[in-house]
Amino acid sequence: MKETLKIGIESEFTFRIPESKTVSALYPEAAEFQEMPEVFATGYMVGFLEWACIKAINPHLDWPQEQTVGTHIDVSHIAATPVGFDVTAKVKLVEVEGRKLVFEVEAHDGVDLISKGRHERFVIIKDRFDSKMKEKTTKKLT
Repeated sequence: MKETLKIGIESEFTFRIPESKTVSALYPEAAEFQEMPEVFATGYMVGFLEWACIKAINPHLDWPQEQTVGTHIDVSHIAATPVGFDVTAKVKLVEVEGRKLVFEVEAHDGVDLISKGRHERFVIIKDRFDSKMKEKTTKKLT
């Protein structure tokens, strides 16, 4: 982690919602989801908020050797967003405890605030993390 990784880092990130990020696309094998409205899926919204946090802090890490993984998310999804809308995430790093990072996050679709909450990420060393996942996979197979 670089010395610039400090409380107060803020960033905005905008993404246009395609059909591939709607509820029916989240789990195509789920018949129930196929009947749902064609709006931005909560699962994809969570990923979008994570992406915004990653983009905000990557310049402050030794990327790609250092990366972050999501460890907790507590957000609302209070307004539906149709395909074609631009959604903007605003994220702010509010806590740094060793390798644990906590963000305040929100997203707006140009008409409504669609999400607000907190997201926690943890800094990892990618090679070490990959090694642990390989060990875990090996244990499962034996």
